Amino acid sequence: MLDNPHIYELREQDRWLPINNVARLMKNTLPVTAKVSKDAKECMQECVSEFISFVTSEAGDRCTADKRKTINGEDILISLHALGFENYAEVLKIYLAKYRHQQALRNQQMLEEEEERMREQDHEQGQEQSASNDNTSTTGP
Repeated sequence: MLDNPHIYELREQDRWLPINNVARLMKNTLPVTAKVSKDAKECMQECVSEFISFVTSEAGDRCTADKRKTINGEDILISLHALGFENYAEVLKIYLAKYRHQQALRNQQMLEEEEERMREQDHEQGQEQSASNDNTSTTGP
């Protein structure tokens, strides 16, 4: 283990999702009056963390076989299918498409805002230049 710097012992808190995040997700799906025990939160924390590790490991193996270093959304979808979680894969495929669409809209909006700022700066600089020219022409000889 010490020979390879990329292999190290993970602490439990490093392997699991934060319990507050898990608890919040659980609470958001339940009626307002529902309560969730600490044991239930901890059990779900372990289960979802293990599930994510399981799917990610499969996707990582796929990337290694393809000589790639980055796991992408399609790798996760393919891994879910390969592991027998087709139902999850279909829902996540829809989510991924919506997420990418939303990101594209956001990027487009940011680009348009940046272009608008640049036009405003150019306009302001043009006005300053014009005012400067007016001042020099009226105060000249």
